[in-house]
Amino acid sequence: MNEPLSPDLLRKMHAYWRAANFLSVGQIYLRDNPLLQEPLHLKHVKPRRLAIGARRRG
Repeated sequence: MNEPLSPDLLRKMHAYWRAANFLSVGQIYLRDNPLLQEPLHLKHVKPRRLAIGARRRG
């Protein structure tokens, strides 16, 4: 495929990328209301970020 992407395909890929990032961030940072069905409040946000890959002591 040596042709540049069509504007329509580029728009669709960008929308997919935004949706995937939105869902990922919602799973990581939001405790309640991950799809933002109501206005975002501080109570919806997790108190601390997940430590993925952190080593356990002991």
